[in-house]
Amino acid sequence: MAGERDAVRERTPVGATAAGRARAPRLDQPRPPRRRMLPEWDPEAFGRLSERIARFLGTGRFIVWMTVVIILWVLWNVSAPKELRFDQYPFIFLTLMLSLQASYAAPLILLAQNRQDDRDRVNLEQDRKQNERSIADTEYLTREIAALRIGLGEVATRDWIRSELEDLVKELEIRQNGHKEQHGSYPVMRAEHPPGRDADDR
Repeated sequence: MAGERDAVRERTPVGATAAGRARAPRLDQPRPPRRRMLPEWDPEAFGRLSERIARFLGTGRFIVWMTVVIILWVLWNVSAPKELRFDQYPFIFLTLMLSLQASYAAPLILLAQNRQDDRDRVNLEQDRKQNERSIADTEYLTREIAALRIGLGEVATRDWIRSELEDLVKELEIRQNGHKEQHGSYPVMRAEHPPGRDADDR
Protein backbone atom coordinates (compact mmCIF):
# COMPACT_ATOMS: atom_id res chain seq x y z
CA MET A 1 0.00 0.00 0.00
CA ALA A 2 2.74 2.41 0.85
CA GLY A 3 4.53 1.61 -2.40
CA GLU A 4 1.42 2.34 -4.47
CA ARG A 5 0.98 5.71 -2.77
CA ASP A 6 4.57 6.64 -3.49
CA ALA A 7 4.08 5.65 -7.15
CA VAL A 8 0.97 7.84 -7.42
CA ARG A 9 2.86 10.76 -5.90
CA GLU A 10 5.68 10.32 -8.39
CA ARG A 11 3.30 10.22 -11.37
CA THR A 12 1.32 13.38 -10.47
CA PRO A 13 3.33 16.61 -10.41
CA VAL A 14 3.09 18.87 -7.43
CA GLY A 15 1.52 21.86 -9.22
CA ALA A 16 -0.98 19.83 -11.23
CA THR A 17 -3.44 19.35 -8.39
CA ALA A 18 -3.39 23.06 -7.50
CA ALA A 19 -3.82 24.13 -11.13
CA GLY A 20 -6.50 21.57 -11.94
CA ARG A 21 -8.53 22.39 -8.84
CA ALA A 22 -11.00 25.29 -9.18
CA ARG A 23 -10.14 28.24 -7.00
CA ALA A 24 -12.77 29.26 -4.48
CA PRO A 25 -13.72 32.96 -4.51
CA ARG A 26 -11.96 34.94 -1.86
CA LEU A 27 -14.14 36.65 0.68
CA ASP A 28 -11.81 39.59 1.23
CA GLN A 29 -12.02 40.76 -2.40
CA PRO A 30 -15.02 42.05 -4.36
CA ARG A 31 -16.39 39.96 -7.18
CA PRO A 32 -15.44 41.02 -10.68
CA PRO A 33 -18.28 42.70 -12.60
CA ARG A 34 -20.27 40.39 -14.82
CA ARG A 35 -20.61 41.07 -18.48
CA ARG A 36 -24.12 41.98 -19.51
CA MET A 37 -25.64 41.82 -22.92
CA LEU A 38 -27.99 44.72 -22.28
CA PRO A 39 -26.64 48.28 -22.24
CA GLU A 40 -26.18 49.87 -18.84
CA TRP A 41 -27.32 53.38 -17.91
CA ASP A 42 -27.59 55.57 -14.89
CA PRO A 43 -31.18 55.36 -13.61
CA GLU A 44 -30.89 58.74 -11.90
CA ALA A 45 -29.77 60.46 -15.10
CA PHE A 46 -32.51 58.70 -17.07
CA GLY A 47 -35.06 59.78 -14.46
CA ARG A 48 -33.93 63.41 -14.66
CA LEU A 49 -34.17 63.26 -18.47
CA SER A 50 -37.69 61.83 -18.25
CA GLU A 51 -38.71 64.62 -15.87
CA ARG A 52 -37.40 67.25 -18.26
CA ILE A 53 -39.27 65.69 -21.17
CA ALA A 54 -42.45 65.38 -19.11
CA ARG A 55 -42.19 69.03 -18.06
CA PHE A 56 -41.74 70.07 -21.68
CA LEU A 57 -44.69 67.92 -22.80
CA GLY A 58 -46.87 69.63 -20.23
CA THR A 59 -46.15 73.17 -21.45
CA GLY A 60 -47.99 75.29 -23.97
CA ARG A 61 -44.81 75.62 -26.03
CA PHE A 62 -44.92 71.91 -26.90
CA ILE A 63 -48.58 72.13 -27.92
CA VAL A 64 -47.87 75.15 -30.15
CA TRP A 65 -44.86 73.48 -31.81
CA MET A 66 -46.75 70.21 -32.34
CA THR A 67 -49.68 72.10 -33.85
CA VAL A 68 -47.37 74.02 -36.19
CA VAL A 69 -45.62 70.81 -37.30
CA ILE A 70 -48.93 69.05 -37.99
CA ILE A 71 -50.26 72.03 -39.97
CA LEU A 72 -47.08 72.25 -42.05
CA TRP A 73 -47.13 68.48 -42.57
CA VAL A 74 -50.71 68.54 -43.83
CA LEU A 75 -50.23 71.62 -46.01
CA TRP A 76 -47.09 70.21 -47.57
CA ASN A 77 -48.66 66.87 -48.38
CA VAL A 78 -51.77 68.54 -49.82
CA SER A 79 -50.38 71.48 -51.78
CA ALA A 80 -46.89 70.29 -52.75
CA PRO A 81 -46.25 68.55 -56.09
CA LYS A 82 -46.99 64.84 -56.08
CA GLU A 83 -43.33 63.96 -56.53
CA LEU A 84 -42.42 65.79 -53.28
CA ARG A 85 -45.30 64.48 -51.16
CA PHE A 86 -44.12 61.86 -48.70
CA ASP A 87 -47.48 61.22 -46.97
CA GLN A 88 -50.69 61.08 -49.02
CA TYR A 89 -54.18 62.02 -47.88
CA PRO A 90 -54.99 59.53 -45.13
CA PHE A 91 -51.72 60.75 -43.59
CA ILE A 92 -50.79 57.28 -42.34
CA PHE A 93 -47.21 58.28 -41.64
CA LEU A 94 -48.39 61.29 -39.58
CA THR A 95 -50.69 59.01 -37.59
CA LEU A 96 -47.80 56.62 -37.03
CA MET A 97 -45.52 59.43 -35.82
CA LEU A 98 -48.18 60.76 -33.43
CA SER A 99 -48.81 57.26 -32.08
CA LEU A 100 -45.06 56.76 -31.60
CA GLN A 101 -44.77 60.08 -29.80
CA ALA A 102 -47.73 59.21 -27.53
CA SER A 103 -46.38 55.72 -26.82
CA TYR A 104 -43.09 57.24 -25.61
CA ALA A 105 -44.64 60.22 -23.86
CA ALA A 106 -46.96 58.17 -21.64
CA PRO A 107 -44.22 56.04 -19.97
CA LEU A 108 -41.98 59.08 -19.55
CA ILE A 109 -44.80 60.98 -17.84
CA LEU A 110 -45.53 57.98 -15.61
CA LEU A 111 -41.85 57.70 -14.70
CA ALA A 112 -41.71 61.39 -13.83
CA GLN A 113 -44.87 61.03 -11.71
CA ASN A 114 -43.41 58.04 -9.88
CA ARG A 115 -40.26 60.00 -9.09
CA GLN A 116 -42.38 62.92 -7.88
CA ASP A 117 -44.45 60.54 -5.73
CA ASP A 118 -41.25 59.14 -4.21
CA ARG A 119 -40.03 62.66 -3.41
CA ASP A 120 -43.41 63.57 -1.93
CA ARG A 121 -43.35 60.42 0.20
CA VAL A 122 -39.89 61.27 1.50
CA ASN A 123 -40.94 64.86 2.20
CA LEU A 124 -44.06 63.69 4.03
CA GLU A 125 -41.99 61.31 6.13
CA GLN A 126 -39.56 64.09 6.99
CA ASP A 127 -42.46 66.44 7.84
CA ARG A 128 -44.01 63.76 10.04
CA LYS A 129 -40.74 63.25 11.91
CA GLN A 130 -40.30 67.01 12.25
CA ASN A 131 -43.84 67.34 13.63
CA GLU A 132 -43.16 64.56 16.12
CA ARG A 133 -39.98 66.31 17.26
CA SER A 134 -41.85 69.62 17.53
CA ILE A 135 -44.62 68.01 19.60
CA ALA A 136 -42.05 66.36 21.87
CA ASP A 137 -40.20 69.67 22.30
CA THR A 138 -43.47 71.48 23.03
CA GLU A 139 -44.44 68.92 25.67
CA TYR A 140 -40.99 69.18 27.24
CA LEU A 141 -41.18 72.97 27.36
CA THR A 142 -44.69 72.78 28.82
CA ARG A 143 -43.48 70.52 31.60
CA GLU A 144 -40.52 72.82 32.27
CA ILE A 145 -42.77 75.89 32.44
CA ALA A 146 -45.12 74.08 34.83
CA ALA A 147 -42.15 73.12 37.03
CA LEU A 148 -40.94 76.73 37.00
CA ARG A 149 -44.37 77.98 38.01
CA ILE A 150 -44.49 75.51 40.88
CA GLY A 151 -40.99 76.57 41.93
CA LEU A 152 -41.88 80.26 41.71
CA GLY A 153 -44.89 79.65 43.94
CA GLU A 154 -42.51 78.74 46.75
CA VAL A 155 -40.11 81.66 46.13
CA ALA A 156 -40.51 84.82 48.18
CA THR A 157 -41.81 87.72 46.11
CA ARG A 158 -40.92 91.38 46.54
CA ASP A 159 -44.29 92.31 48.04
CA TRP A 160 -44.13 89.48 50.55
CA ILE A 161 -40.61 90.46 51.63
CA ARG A 162 -41.69 94.11 51.92
CA SER A 163 -44.69 93.17 54.09
CA GLU A 164 -42.51 90.97 56.30
CA LEU A 165 -39.95 93.77 56.73
CA GLU A 166 -42.70 96.22 57.61
CA ASP A 167 -44.02 93.80 60.25
CA LEU A 168 -40.52 93.42 61.68
CA VAL A 169 -40.05 97.19 61.82
CA LYS A 170 -43.37 97.60 63.64
CA GLU A 171 -42.46 94.87 66.08
CA LEU A 172 -39.07 96.49 66.74
CA GLU A 173 -40.72 99.86 67.31
CA ILE A 174 -43.19 98.31 69.76
CA ARG A 175 -40.34 96.62 71.65
CA GLN A 176 -38.32 99.84 71.77
CA ASN A 177 -41.29 101.80 73.11
CA GLY A 178 -41.91 99.17 75.79
CA HIS A 179 -38.24 99.16 76.74
CA LYS A 180 -38.24 102.95 77.10
CA GLU A 181 -41.26 102.82 79.38
CA GLN A 182 -39.59 100.21 81.57
CA HIS A 183 -36.42 102.33 81.86
CA GLY A 184 -38.49 105.41 82.67
CA SER A 185 -40.19 103.79 85.73
CA TYR A 186 -37.02 102.13 87.01
CA PRO A 187 -35.31 105.32 88.39
CA VAL A 188 -38.49 106.25 90.27
CA MET A 189 -38.44 102.93 92.01
CA ARG A 190 -34.80 103.48 92.92
CA ALA A 191 -35.65 106.94 94.38
CA GLU A 192 -38.34 105.43 96.60
CA HIS A 193 -35.80 102.91 97.91
CA PRO A 194 -32.53 104.75 98.58
CA PRO A 195 -29.33 102.78 98.50
CA GLY A 196 -28.29 101.13 101.67
CA ARG A 197 -29.33 98.24 103.77
CA ASP A 198 -33.06 97.51 104.04
CA ALA A 199 -34.93 97.36 107.29
CA ASP A 200 -35.48 93.66 106.72
CA ASP A 201 -31.72 93.12 106.60
CA ARG A 202 -31.40 94.50 110.11
